[in-house]
Amino acid sequence: MFTKTRFDSLQLPASIMQGITSLGWECLTEVQRDTIPLARQGRDVIGQARTGSGKTAAFGIPILERCQPTGSLQGLVLAPTRELAQQVAEEMILLQGDQGLSIMTVYGGTDLEKQARGLESGVDVIVGTPGRVMDMSERGHLDLSKIEIFCLDEADRMLDMGFLPDILWIL
Repeated sequence: MFTKTRFDSLQLPASIMQGITSLGWECLTEVQRDTIPLARQGRDVIGQARTGSGKTAAFGIPILERCQPTGSLQGLVLAPTRELAQQVAEEMILLQGDQGLSIMTVYGGTDLEKQARGLESGVDVIVGTPGRVMDMSERGHLDLSKIEIFCLDEADRMLDMGFLPDILWIL
């Protein structure tokens, strides 16, 4: 699963390298080796790999590198469940090192107004479920117009769950 390609060979920003080092990672997995360079070039990427293969870092690192700590929404990751959204956000927070991005989760089953208040101080990256992202945008809590980088995590599962109309609306 791991390759001989080292993270330090990617010439990533120091803050992200700090996050990677703090996680004890040295070498990329196959999915990371195959996708990170393409995503960093701004190319669209589709990746498929087993659970535990490093997919979150494969899409998370290019998102973190592309975003700046401005408090304006620049990155959006959609996940099919609140549990996965929480897991992805937690890993991205660790990966960013001291970059200072505000990364927040939004998902159903919790108080929407409380999540909306959390957005008031600004957010750079949202990790959320399609229905809640759409709902918060419709209510004026999220401005999706300036998103620079977008990811569908477990896209096949989201399609199986019937999220296609929500995803198309968000796009």
